[in-house]
Amino acid sequence: MAGLPLAPTVDEVARVQRRTVWVLSLGQVLGGLAFGATLSLGAVLAAELSGNESLSGLAAASITLGTALTAVPLAAIARRRGRRLSLTTGMAVALAGVALVIVAVGLQAFPLLLVGFAIIGAGQAANLQSRFAAADLATDASRGRDLSIVVWATTIGAVLGPNLVGPGEVLGDAVGMPALTGPYLFTIVAQALAIVLYAVLMRPDPLLLAQRVTASTPAAARAIARADRPVAARYAIFAVAAAHGTMVSIMAMTPVHLTHLTHGDSDAATLSIIGLTISLHIAGMYALSPVFGILSDRVGRVPTILVGQALLAAALLTASFGQDSTVAVTVALVLLGLGWSASTVAGATLLVESSSEDLRTRRQGISDFTMSIVGGAGAIVAGGLLGWIGYGGLALVVMVLVAASVLMAPLGWRASRRPATEGNTGG
Repeated sequence: MAGLPLAPTVDEVARVQRRTVWVLSLGQVLGGLAFGATLSLGAVLAAELSGNESLSGLAAASITLGTALTAVPLAAIARRRGRRLSLTTGMAVALAGVALVIVAVGLQAFPLLLVGFAIIGAGQAANLQSRFAAADLATDASRGRDLSIVVWATTIGAVLGPNLVGPGEVLGDAVGMPALTGPYLFTIVAQALAIVLYAVLMRPDPLLLAQRVTASTPAAARAIARADRPVAARYAIFAVAAAHGTMVSIMAMTPVHLTHLTHGDSDAATLSIIGLTISLHIAGMYALSPVFGILSDRVGRVPTILVGQALLAAALLTASFGQDSTVAVTVALVLLGLGWSASTVAGATLLVESSSEDLRTRRQGISDFTMSIVGGAGAIVAGGLLGWIGYGGLALVVMVLVAASVLMAPLGWRASRRPATEGNTGG
């Protein structure tokens, strides 16, 4: 930890924390930019190389699987070597995945394409880990806010990424890249910049510094060890995974439902409605995350999770009873994004403060793994339910996840306390 004394002061730790949040936020912009362009083309490339549109969803499924499989290993790297190495490793692996996707398109090799997308999932796992990195040095009074600021930064990249597909294809044609892979030039640049950003500017490493601060203060270490609440931590993992499963199940099926709903309209009109709905949904997911972060700091983690569940329930009811209206479906998707934001921001914060220092990163990896697996399974199951009971029926079935999160809330309630006025940095 060059530049800091063996036992840094509260002010010095606070200065490092501000710098860390800034670096992580910029990294999320770059990561969101890279991932947004990747996800936009995934289904198209899968359909193109397989020759079967029904296999287009395997691109997103492969990314989700890759995210799940790399979440725990990246968390283990963070625990042993720090966030800097973990985040740069995730982005570097994803960069190799992008190169493999481009090669697969050039060779017209569908299995290789799916392997490439799975490897790209490591970048998404790194993006997910960033929100926990924002909490390593945070105090009780600012943990939710700092975490949510990093989540909010994803908005910029997630919105810009898909809009670079057109210019990227023109640029790719100019340099002789395989068809439909030009936008990955922006992905490569964004991920390379993120690697440099984390490697150069994330010094000192926030997790290693937090560990050092804890080790140098025996009283703080004992307090953090006593603060471990495994039941509350399990609830936090469940609440985040359930909210993610709820969101993905409905969001993944909405474009299909809107296509049927606008049958008879021009393709351009249908695509415009779908694009607007998904854009507003993404805005709901990220744009107000600082509001929910501040709310969780001021009123508590579990109350904010319950606010998220109320928003998710409102979204599902609106989607079910308003399934024949494009306006109602759009409103439902916005509410869905807001509910996901409140639940995941507060849930991630609850997980951090319910875990002792030696268990924290391991549980964070498990949470990201569970979240990704549930989301992937939700998308697969939702496809079958859509064909069986329709969009409205799907929304009502998914309500089971919301009900479970509400009923289990008392498990996490004791750990969701009003933050203390003193620092309590890192724990």
